[in-house]
Amino acid sequence: METFAKTDVGRKREINQDYIYLSDKKIGSFQNLYIVADGMGGHKAGDHASKLCVESMVSFIKNTSIKTPVLIFEEALSYANSKVYEASITHENYRGMGTTAVAATFTEDTVYIANIGDSRLYRISGDISQITTDHSLVEEMVKQGDLTHSQARLHPQKNIITRALGIESTIKADFFEIKYKKGDYFLLCTDGLSNMVEDYDISYTVKHAKSVKEAVESLVNKANENGGTDNISVMLIKA
Repeated sequence: METFAKTDVGRKREINQDYIYLSDKKIGSFQNLYIVADGMGGHKAGDHASKLCVESMVSFIKNTSIKTPVLIFEEALSYANSKVYEASITHENYRGMGTTAVAATFTEDTVYIANIGDSRLYRISGDISQITTDHSLVEEMVKQGDLTHSQARLHPQKNIITRALGIESTIKADFFEIKYKKGDYFLLCTDGLSNMVEDYDISYTVKHAKSVKEAVESLVNKANENGGTDNISVMLIKA
């Protein structure tokens, strides 16, 4: 597998509230682990939430005796939620903080995915498909037929998320299990990319780049060229 990741503050924000984790080596029962988180909150709260979330997930995965991938992700997210939520209610500076999270691990022929919030995982194989579903207000409006996907990208309430980690004492995440083939690409990203670069442009850039590193750097550059209104995190895995 070929992998590369980059996170960038963007052109409008002073602090990067995204946090990423990439390991091509064994972590606990997982052969590899990839996580992208997008924090929210005050001046220091958002970056603390995403970092605490990812570090808590990694710690749990390293030490758990659970062997089932989906259950590992479920318990890891629950553990991370408890850590972020506890910090948010005990420290005034962290009050109300939360974070999105999207994570993946690969076996020989299957990728296991977990997500909460609006950070995404795409599969690029022939065409591009969004595997995860945004937990956002505009996504609910799309499902109800009130908005098209194109309208949703420009909607003024596109950043309102309906599920996040650390906001309440319990969470509801989504889990996916899909087969893949050699040569497939999997891209994890925050909305700093998906709000700035159209899906077809993401797909074209990935397919025509000379390497996963070049693809990731090009996507970050495109997001900044299109406004860079948020932090940008991109993680690309070529099976």
